Amino acid sequence: MSSGGRLLRAGLLTGLSDGLFATCLSIFVYDSSFTRLWQGVASVPLGPEALNGGSGTVAIGLLLHFAVAFTWSAVFLFLVMRSARVRDVLASPYGVITVAALYGPLIWMVMSMVVIPLFTHRPPRITDRWWIQLIGHIPFVAVPMLLAIKGGEVGRAGAPAGTRE
Repeated sequence: MSSGGRLLRAGLLTGLSDGLFATCLSIFVYDSSFTRLWQGVASVPLGPEALNGGSGTVAIGLLLHFAVAFTWSAVFLFLVMRSARVRDVLASPYGVITVAALYGPLIWMVMSMVVIPLFTHRPPRITDRWWIQLIGHIPFVAVPMLLAIKGGEVGRAGAPAGTRE
């Protein structure tokens, strides 16, 4: 599969998996709603008024969510294409879970400690929810992303189809 195909598959799968995880947490654990969750995402760049914005800000939140999923997928695809070491680890037994255990929390830490505070001008709050997201980024963000990028074609010594050594 081409690099573009891998990126499309990874971005969509990651966005869906993480979106379902976040939505289920919001509704079933945090007693919130689908609308409030995605308006909250939109409020990061748009400000707190997005929380009262209706379906338009829900759509913006969902678009932002998928843009972030595609961005992190692109970063990892770039790493896979450029690093034999990353390809070797992915191809090893338990390689996907090993890399996911590092990459998923890294994504959450960068987003929660750098990106979101840059937009909101508020420091991160390390709460129980923060830790749930940190751990949740392993199975619901990184694993689907890595499996989609790996696509069953990463060999120990070989790059994915369409990439350079």
